Amino acid sequence: MANLNSRNQKVKVKTAKGRKLSSTRWLERQLNDPFVQQAKIDGYRSRAAYKLIQINEKFGLLHPGQLVIDLGAAPGGWTQVAAKSLNPSKTPSSHIIGIDLQPMEPMADATIILGDFNDLEVYEQLIEQMHGRKADVILSDMASPACGNSQVDHDRIIVLCEMVFDFAYKYLNHGGSVVVKVLRGGTEQELLTKIKHTFEIVKHFKPDASRKDSAEMYLVAQGFRG
Repeated sequence: MANLNSRNQKVKVKTAKGRKLSSTRWLERQLNDPFVQQAKIDGYRSRAAYKLIQINEKFGLLHPGQLVIDLGAAPGGWTQVAAKSLNPSKTPSSHIIGIDLQPMEPMADATIILGDFNDLEVYEQLIEQMHGRKADVILSDMASPACGNSQVDHDRIIVLCEMVFDFAYKYLNHGGSVVVKVLRGGTEQELLTKIKHTFEIVKHFKPDASRKDSAEMYLVAQGFRG
């Protein structure tokens, strides 16, 4: 993959009337982010696509013929990467299911389910779409809105992490993998111990596409023992 960290001359954004300073800073960061620019060129729905691309390059998770479930999928960057890797148009056994509370534009090579992945209605749709199979890979780039208190933010994402792994214990194939977002400081020890008992390989990884000032990193668990 090309090195996207090299930058051209930085774009400066002037503060406009009615625009908050925080909004100006966000806009300036977006305009100067090489992954945002590359996502537009490559047709990805978000810069987050490159996080999964780099995770997959490191760990080799995605292969044609798999069933992949993307939790918190909107706007669809990770679902797009999964679809490209699995190539359902050429490998009919490949199947990608994206689930999110937020509406998401349809995607030719993926099934999109609107709702909370813990809801009974979503469960029924999911079971129908899985056609008696279990998932080979479960992905989650979910995070709660930051409140500014690092401990609270950490606790919230640990709760999401627990929910993803509870989901995985029900729907993941033997030998399958899970990727979930955590924050700096890694995964809570009790949860991490449980994950290590149920997966052969458990590692933390921060892709280059994660912003340097971001506390996010990813926990990658491979080889589900069932």
